[in-house]
Amino acid sequence: MSVKYVGVLWNKQKKRYDKTIALLAILYLVLFVGFNVLLHPTISPEALLVRSTATLALLMLHVILAIGPMARINTKFLPLLYNRRHLGVSMFLVATIHVVFSIIQFHSLGNVNAFVSLFASNTHYDSFVNFPFQVLGFYAFIIILLMAATSHDFWLNNLSPKVWKSLHMLVYVAYALIIMHVMLGVIQLEKSPLLIGMLAVGMLTIITLHLVAAYKTHRADTKENIEEEGFVFVSNLEDIKPNRAKVVTIANESIAVFKYEGKLSAVHNACKHQNGPLGEGKIIDGCITCPWHGYQYKPNDGCAPEPFTEKLHTYDLRLKEGKVYVNPNPKPEGTHIEPLSYE
Repeated sequence: MSVKYVGVLWNKQKKRYDKTIALLAILYLVLFVGFNVLLHPTISPEALLVRSTATLALLMLHVILAIGPMARINTKFLPLLYNRRHLGVSMFLVATIHVVFSIIQFHSLGNVNAFVSLFASNTHYDSFVNFPFQVLGFYAFIIILLMAATSHDFWLNNLSPKVWKSLHMLVYVAYALIIMHVMLGVIQLEKSPLLIGMLAVGMLTIITLHLVAAYKTHRADTKENIEEEGFVFVSNLEDIKPNRAKVVTIANESIAVFKYEGKLSAVHNACKHQNGPLGEGKIIDGCITCPWHGYQYKPNDGCAPEPFTEKLHTYDLRLKEGKVYVNPNPKPEGTHIEPLSYE
């Protein structure tokens, strides 16, 4: 795979991913509706629809935000990262149902335009506790809408990975807005300590996972670099698994050294697609394969296989007494470097 724009390819893994999302979402909705009907027999269908889609979208957002740090903490979670955007778009569809029916139920039955009512029905903008929480949810929905609308690689390729990634990092702004939206809604309408407690647990889980992942990455990035004649120590040869890599960070540049077929090669660690960590991937069919979405590069020159044209920086290596060293000065992208043989 590469970042060249092509239509959506519905492979078996994508179909399995989407079917799993759909089945779990349906199961959640059935259970939510069933329990609420039993506990609150007089609840209206409109209220059930609004609440079930709201809680489902919030749960899906927590899962989305947890996948990234979980995959960095333990590579066993990487399969969840693959096609995570499908989960994001699914969450957007559920959130859309919630937003549309909320506006219909609460703002469209009067003489005032529904969107005017959304912003004007509660004017306590100078109050923290009584702040119009629905406005916060609306702005969060706009961010999620933009993310869903630009989720395809067509937009990533045309906006550039840096701009695209910056746009999609707004998910954390949306998350903060949604937390305030739900918290204020509970305080103003529900007044349920159980709901507040559940939301606090979810928020604490997301924060903890990100802190643990950041700590793990920081430890790897700040390990002592031992230099020898311009080359920096990476690892003992025996500590690099076959078809895998060891990553070293030198002057804020991340380099992945791959071991394969009795050879060693080094490339820049950031995938051209979404700056994914190539060093956490592996060699498949002779190519470095990004663990995030499967984009590939040849280890000896950092070039994507034809007909794709993406290129990575490559680096000189040295092997001395079973220790692997890398020259941190990158070669121009796509420069061929003869792999270092160790057999």
